[in-house]
Amino acid sequence: MSIFSPQPRGPIYQTEAGKTVFGVLAKFANPGALVHGAEAVRDAGYKRWDTHSPFPVHDMEESMGIKGWLLTPLMYIIGGGALTGFLVAGAMQYWITHVDYEMVVQGKPTDAWESFVPVSFELTVLFTAFSTLIGMLALNGLPRHHHPLFTSDAFLKASDDEFFVSIEASDPAFDPEKTRSLLADAGALSIELVEED
Repeated sequence: MSIFSPQPRGPIYQTEAGKTVFGVLAKFANPGALVHGAEAVRDAGYKRWDTHSPFPVHDMEESMGIKGWLLTPLMYIIGGGALTGFLVAGAMQYWITHVDYEMVVQGKPTDAWESFVPVSFELTVLFTAFSTLIGMLALNGLPRHHHPLFTSDAFLKASDDEFFVSIEASDPAFDPEKTRSLLADAGALSIELVEED
């Protein structure tokens, strides 16, 4: 699926007040409980969810079912940027020195690749850096100036001393009641419905 295509959405859930539901937010007691909750959500087949904690939790990637970093779309974006930078540098230098402004320097052929190395390296690094930044922003959906989770007073403690799992209503497997019971069975201390702004 293209990173620029719209994300698949399930049914749009509404609260009694008529507001659109973003998802559910479940609070867990400690990092161990958070890992157990993440495993339960992973095993239930949810795709659009995340964990939130004030510090990195050991083995959370495995608990969430996140594969190795080589399989992410960002790696392909970075590789494409590097290859593009290298090819642009080579083509540009070849055109300038061999076609457009042919000039013999120190008796070398005008298409000698050795003189192309420094500029090719620099443009490869430049294109790689920009493709990394732009790709990361696009894949993370940034810039996003406000997130619906910020409306939850409980979520504000995620950067201090509490642990959360959030599941988005746009997940195809999302069902408010089933999702609540799954999180309760996984050991959630509290479960909150989060509305869109």
